[in-house]
Amino acid sequence: MSEVFDFKAVGKFCPGGFLTNPKVSSLFLPLGNHVDVYFLPRKRSRISAPFVVSGEPEQQPSIDVLPDECLFEVFRRLPGGQERSACACVSKRWLMLMSSIARDEICNSKTTQFVEPEIRSSPAVAHDSAKPKEKSNDMNGIKSEDEECQENDSHGYLSRCLEGKKATDVRLAAIAVGTASRGGLGKLSIRGSASTRGLTNLGLKAISRGCPSLKVLSLWNLSSIGDEGLCEIASGSRFLEKLDLCHCPAITDKGLIAIALNCPNLISVTVESCSNIGNESLKALGRYCPNLRCVTVKNCPLVGDQGIAGLFSSAGHILEKAKLQALNISDVSLAVIGHYGSAMTDLALVGLQNVNERGFWVMGKGQGLQKLKSLSLTACPGVSDLGLEAVGKGCPDLKLFALRKCPHVSDPGLVSFTKAAGSLESLKLEECHRISQCGVFGILSSCGGKLKALAIENCLGIRDSEFAFPATSFCHSLRSLSIRNCPGFGDACLGMFARFCPKLTQLDFSGLQGITDAGILPLVQNSDAGLVKVNLSGSAKLTDNVVMAISELHGETLEVLHLDGCQYITDLSMLAIARNCSVLSELDVSQCGITDSGVAVLASAEQLSLQIFSLAGCSLVSDKSLPFLVLLGKTLVGLNIQHCRGISCGTVDLLVDQLWRCDILS
Repeated sequence: MSEVFDFKAVGKFCPGGFLTNPKVSSLFLPLGNHVDVYFLPRKRSRISAPFVVSGEPEQQPSIDVLPDECLFEVFRRLPGGQERSACACVSKRWLMLMSSIARDEICNSKTTQFVEPEIRSSPAVAHDSAKPKEKSNDMNGIKSEDEECQENDSHGYLSRCLEGKKATDVRLAAIAVGTASRGGLGKLSIRGSASTRGLTNLGLKAISRGCPSLKVLSLWNLSSIGDEGLCEIASGSRFLEKLDLCHCPAITDKGLIAIALNCPNLISVTVESCSNIGNESLKALGRYCPNLRCVTVKNCPLVGDQGIAGLFSSAGHILEKAKLQALNISDVSLAVIGHYGSAMTDLALVGLQNVNERGFWVMGKGQGLQKLKSLSLTACPGVSDLGLEAVGKGCPDLKLFALRKCPHVSDPGLVSFTKAAGSLESLKLEECHRISQCGVFGILSSCGGKLKALAIENCLGIRDSEFAFPATSFCHSLRSLSIRNCPGFGDACLGMFARFCPKLTQLDFSGLQGITDAGILPLVQNSDAGLVKVNLSGSAKLTDNVVMAISELHGETLEVLHLDGCQYITDLSMLAIARNCSVLSELDVSQCGITDSGVAVLASAEQLSLQIFSLAGCSLVSDKSLPFLVLLGKTLVGLNIQHCRGISCGTVDLLVDQLWRCDILS
């Protein structure tokens, strides 16, 4: 024991032991003056954790204790875009601070001067420091790579789209910081919804500061965005070229006027269903935007004659395209358009309930629409025969004309219009119930030999009856004929077209349930230019004779053939197509009487290279067609086998696996 407890070796003992409190030590050891506890020499006692009786724990130093002003100064001195993006990922606070730094507030090597501390070292180090330094990055006009990237990264190559819940201030801030060094944000589209709650003007402020290269901005269905955000865009994104505002009730004239004053490159503006935007905005756009080319104003109740008149009187010499829909304007606006719209090429007027016959007549008499090439009139009750004739005379260069839902236009007015508009190439009529077959063929005989496309849809005034017409009247210029969903159109009218229009290449007779083989065959046989596109969907009375005639006479030129709903089309048509059609790329035989044999015949045609093939609703096609569909799939990019009850799910899975390049609808 004396070797263990050496009372003479004082340096190896700790008097009192590790229990210094006598009351506590009495629970373990008897009290005595000579009782000590032995500790190994040169060893420290291991303490797992400190026992803090009172006082607060000491906080570790952190950069987060710095105020926003200090962090702002630190962030604006970061050398490059990667460093700024990395700091923005630390926290939401850092991200928002980083997004608040404008491009001109970022310090570069020219504006930032670092104070180097004095270094005291050996003479050798001092000698090295006394040597002349290497050429700096900006000597002799040569800039560093970082400076070049910083100057060239704002061209606006990137596009971003946020929808619904994804549209928040944080995401916009991240876009502003992240795209700054990666080509620059050029196009931003934000589509809100009922669930869009985290987007305010602060997000647009971040975009304006970090994205000066922004050129296209679309804001749809955003009730939380107001004038403050749009003013920030106007002050920061001065290269804006296209602005689209739709269902933004909080934006008023103030925001749009700020855009007009600060964005001289503005080319296109669309304002739709913005209840607080009125005449002053349109006046500012016409006055302060020298590059404005396109304007669309739709369903804005505060826009009236003063706004339209101010816009066209100031910018009519540069405006090329305009669409006015559901506005509270009168004949005055159309008179101003007809007088000042000297540069107008495309004009669409929709739902102008307060414009009368006089307005269209004055617009045509204004002689200012000499360059107009496309005109569309929809749901305008003031359009009449007299006004339409005046418009035709006032637009001598008009090439495309669409007339929809105008109940007061009749045959004489339409014929007079086509005579006056001698350059007309395309005419579309929809829901004009006072137009009859006499008016249609009067158009063909008075079009001046330039009409190339005629489309008639849902016109109930057309009746299938024969009438006397000059035998010398022909329309050799017509290439495209579309008659859709006109229940009175039948074989007699088709026979008239067969005599009048021998150069047709495109036919669309979808929804004409009254036509038969007797009406189609003369038209197919008299077309000597070669049919390219034929759509006979919904013509339930047609048989294989029509398809065989089309494939035999026009197989070398036919590219598209739609036979959806022609229930009497069978495998005989498929055989004729396989033998004669060499350039056919799109075939639709949905709801036809096609069987597995018809699919096999198509697959065996070596010259056929179908790209789109539809068998939807063909109940006679079964799993036996699998190998033939695989053969056709070598060139297919689209296959529709929906509602084919004979094709099982296993066959569909095999097709999906083997035709991985083809988009299959099942």
